[in-house]
Order: sequence, then C-alpha cells, then structure tokens
Amino acid sequence: MGARTLTALGVTLLFWASAFAGIRAGLEAYAPGHLALFRFLVASAVLAVYAMLTRMRLPEKRDLPAILLLGFLGITVYHTALAYGEVSVTAGAASLLIAFAPICTALLAVIFLGERLRVWGWLGIAVSFLGVVLIALGEGEGLQFDPGAFLILLAAFSTSLYFVFQKRYLKKYSALQFTTYAIWAGAFFLLVFFPGLAQAIRAAPLDATLAVAYLGVFPAALAYVTWTYALSRAPASIVASFLNLSPVLAILIAWVWLEELPVILSLTGGFLSLCGVILVNTRGR
Repeated sequence: MGARTLTALGVTLLFWASAFAGIRAGLEAYAPGHLALFRFLVASAVLAVYAMLTRMRLPEKRDLPAILLLGFLGITVYHTALAYGEVSVTAGAASLLIAFAPICTALLAVIFLGERLRVWGWLGIAVSFLGVVLIALGEGEGLQFDPGAFLILLAAFSTSLYFVFQKRYLKKYSALQFTTYAIWAGAFFLLVFFPGLAQAIRAAPLDATLAVAYLGVFPAALAYVTWTYALSRAPASIVASFLNLSPVLAILIAWVWLEELPVILSLTGGFLSLCGVILVNTRGR
C-alpha cells in the first residue's frame, strides 16, 4: 500500500474518530434525524461548490440507480441507524457493534469481488476485533444492549455493502466524483427529516450548530473523499481492516482534547487493534 493511500486512510480515520465527540455535542440540541440531515446538507453544499468551480461531470444515466442505492445504504441508512441506535446504546457497545463492519466487508469482498485473504489476514481481523472488545469494556460505561443494538448492526452491514459495491464504479469515476454523487443521493433521502429542521437550527445553541457544521465539512465531505480514494487504490478487505483503528484514535483524541485518561484495558485493546491491522496488511494477502 502506497504512501498516498496510507495518508488518505490516516486523514479519514482521524476525522471519523473525532466525529464521535461532534455527534455527542450535536445530539444535545438536535434530534438524530435532524442532525444527520443537517450534517449532509452541509457536506452536499461544500461538494456542490467544488463541483461547480471544477465543472464536475454528472454521472451517466445508467449508473444513477446504483448511485442512488449506494448513497441510500452508505449515507442515509448508516447515519440514521447509528444516530438513533446511539440514543439508547452505550458508546462502548456501539463501537463494538460497528467493529463488525470490517468483518462484513471482508466477507462480502471475498464473495462478490473475488478478493482473498490468507489465514493470517483473518487472524489479524480477529485480533483487531478483540482489541475493540477490550476498548469497549475499558470505557467504563458497560456494554448495554437493547433493541437499539440492532440499528447499529444494521448500520455496520449497510456501510459494508456501500464499501464493497462502490468498487466497480471507482474504475469509471474518481474518488471525489463518486463521493459527491453518493453524498448528494444520501442527503436526498434524508430530506424525510426536513420538517422542523429550520426551527431546530434557530433554537440550537451556536456550539451545537458549529459541531454539526464541522461534521458536515470534515468527517463527511473530506473524509468520505479520502476514504473512497484509498478504496480505489487497495482491496476493500484490506482497507476496511483499518476501521478498527478508529476507537484507538478516539481514545487518543479524548486524551488530548478532553484530558480523559484511558484505562489499562483500553490501552491494551488499542495495542491489539494496531497489531491486528499490521498483521492484515503485512501477512494477510
């Protein structure tokens, strides 16, 4: 994997890890549906400005049904299910459930893309997942599971479908182009939450609104572009294995930003997640 691909992954994971704090701040003033819609309206606007300045070409008509479906799965379903799921599921349990996404992606990539992982690759994914388990246990909130857990599993599965089935279109469209189309499609379906959004924005404190705007510009618009770029340069199963580093980065961000000291169990889990990702990328293929 080249330096540019690794850099793109690093940017993606950094912003996606920071999104947990932004979502937490936004949910104090916005309903989950309003937060998801507002976030991707901001992302859509940013990408629309870039598209106009660069005269980005529109997708071919025959690709529109697939783009709409992938935008619905990867943006609408994922972010709606995750936001509503986190209302009742603890952060530790949510991170554990979302960690199923790399496993689902690897399985789907083997079935539909013909990718192959050695035994060492599957072992690396298992080690990374064990690391996420330890991080979840170390957060101190416990693993509270209720019906909302099924929403988070749905989010993990839908984003896996998005990762795998966009691969064929990355041979025709650039990472920036396809991400723009998918985010516009996802934002379109999120318009179901439009009633009441204007009132929510007027009533929300400035810091909550700025948090949602941050989510739209960086973890959404920018990070989805860099993620898609990495996905266009490497196998989906390998790229997805890096997702298990997101909880590790979230711990480091909380440590630096919020001065939340991680416990030994979380640090051990972070170390295992890192070892697992290294194993997948050095011995997995």
